[in-house]
Amino acid sequence: MNELALLLPPLAAGLLALASHVPLGRQVLRRGIVFIDLAIAQVAGLGVLAGQHLLHDAPGALLPVAAAVAALLGAALVAWLGRAWPERQEALIGLLYVGAASLAVLLVSADPHGAQKLHGLLSGDVLWASWPRLLPLALATAVFLLALAWRPALLASGWAFYGSFALLVSLSLPLLGLYLVFTTLIVPALVAQRWPRAPARAAFAVGLGGYVLGLLLSWHGDWPSGPAVVLALIGCGAAAIVAGGRATPTSGR
Repeated sequence: MNELALLLPPLAAGLLALASHVPLGRQVLRRGIVFIDLAIAQVAGLGVLAGQHLLHDAPGALLPVAAAVAALLGAALVAWLGRAWPERQEALIGLLYVGAASLAVLLVSADPHGAQKLHGLLSGDVLWASWPRLLPLALATAVFLLALAWRPALLASGWAFYGSFALLVSLSLPLLGLYLVFTTLIVPALVAQRWPRAPARAAFAVGLGGYVLGLLLSWHGDWPSGPAVVLALIGCGAAAIVAGGRATPTSGR
């Protein structure tokens, strides 16, 4: 019973991420800009590191704000690049990711805890999620889902998509880490394409199975939770893709 109680907050974090990242991930695949998640998450992480570096005595509540502001600026840049140079957008997004990652390394190069901070940014530790830390993501996800229910074609708008993406990714990043955020976006979306008759249910089923399996493996094997859930999601996704039907051009709708 104690084990279940301890695993409930990280599982809730995963379910909240899935609730927003499944529709966002499917839109990412439609637009053909897979690198956007890595780039925006890295920019959000850069915002967190910059906030820690520049505002030593700032309250911890300001760090998510720094992440959100950085992510929104990064998303605005990506949206502008998509209009100014659409045929090279994916390559430019890749450069944005590499540039933000390099800036992050330089920013913490003189910090004795720099390697630990970078590791936390990439791998996260969802096993240490707590109910109070979930509140901002829960509120943002609720607003996002209500907006999506009110206007199903909301994400077809470039600015609505990029703005929602930046905000939700920046709130997920401190809980999940960059690797798990990316996997949560892409694996369920790929599964949805292979199960065109029930894409949303298939995506959520694989996401839920991956999080439950990964958290249990992390708990019982004393493994880092982020990489454990990433590998579990990939394994569950691969099994679902192999078992799924043949993808069709309209399966992402």
